Amino acid sequence: MEKPWGQEILPDIFGGKNKKKIGEIWFEAPKGISPQLMSKYLFTSAKLSIQVHPNDRQARRVGLPHGKEECWLILDAEPDAVLGLGLNKTVSAAKLKAAALLGEIEQLIDWKPAKKGDFFYVPPGTIHAIGAGISLLEVQQNVDITYRIYDYGRPRELHLDEAIEITKLTSYDMNLWSEIPTDTSAILTAGAPFELFQIIGTDDAIISKTKSKEWQVIPLEGSVTVRGKLIKAGECGICPRFSDIDLSKNKRSLIACSMM
Repeated sequence: MEKPWGQEILPDIFGGKNKKKIGEIWFEAPKGISPQLMSKYLFTSAKLSIQVHPNDRQARRVGLPHGKEECWLILDAEPDAVLGLGLNKTVSAAKLKAAALLGEIEQLIDWKPAKKGDFFYVPPGTIHAIGAGISLLEVQQNVDITYRIYDYGRPRELHLDEAIEITKLTSYDMNLWSEIPTDTSAILTAGAPFELFQIIGTDDAIISKTKSKEWQVIPLEGSVTVRGKLIKAGECGICPRFSDIDLSKNKRSLIACSMM
């Protein structure tokens, strides 16, 4: 997906240098499959819009099946890279709206340093923005609903009233952040609406009791076999059972499963 804030030089697994600014690489399911989750890579050379997503109840009010929770694993970041998550102080909805209209909302956002290995869970209602110089892998509920609050003057549609109505006017809960070592299997998220695991080699004991009808496998190093098909770094496999996944050639992968 070409984006004005994308990067022209991507990791070698995605072809290296491009003539276009590629901001996102989406994994689309085979025809006839409607996945509950979406996995994608993001590459930024400028800040993304300041935005927010609704929860299930709020999304259903506008005719969608559910809201949008997402999470980010930082794969690489420039030394001064930042992420906007929550507000640096509690404000009123009126003040937040006025700041957006006056172009002053960036001063209210809590811009946090971002580094390789950081993992952030982003619940609905969390005002957020991804800064420049970041490569990350995002897993989210598969629904197209984003309310943009501010876009730095870029000519895209904004949804200020809808966003202000659902935004949590508080700081980000840092209990939703963790630092993920690259050599250890770990549970990144647990419970509904999805679970996410980092698996090193064949060390899959942390998944053993998880029940789901949708699994997505994203190799970061090495490869995995999903329903007989080899899936390499830079690709994604989808299957209905964990038993469909062969980790014998895996070095490091993320495995997501829908709990909806």
